[in-house]
Amino acid sequence: MLRLPRAVYGENDPGFTTSLIATARNKGVSAYIGDGSQRWPVTHRLDTARAYRLALEEAPAGSLLNIVGQEGVTIRSIARHLDVPLSSVAAENALEHFGWLGALVSLDQPASSAITRDLLGWRPMHPTLLEDLDRGHYFR
Repeated sequence: MLRLPRAVYGENDPGFTTSLIATARNKGVSAYIGDGSQRWPVTHRLDTARAYRLALEEAPAGSLLNIVGQEGVTIRSIARHLDVPLSSVAAENALEHFGWLGALVSLDQPASSAITRDLLGWRPMHPTLLEDLDRGHYFR
């Protein structure tokens, strides 16, 4: 079984990263919960695809593998890259501010891919999430 992190990102990503950016644009503020230290594991979509291929070719049957390129990117560091004013939101206001993402944004969820890396020799090769945000394609 392959487990993906909270955010798989990359150009044309329709997932959580795009949703966070849309929320920031709509609200006019790039927010985080409390001090913003909550961590999300993330992986570039092309690294994810390579991990799937390696798992099909190399992993023993019944393997449980985490596909995690970065073990924990803080929500505040993501919010800081969204080119709108930065602000903290109290945990009790998370659902009001973020909508359906509120419960997820408030969780600290680091994850490791050490077993996957050791078993498959898999290593992320594509830009980190923050590097990918800096490329600007999410903001077109």
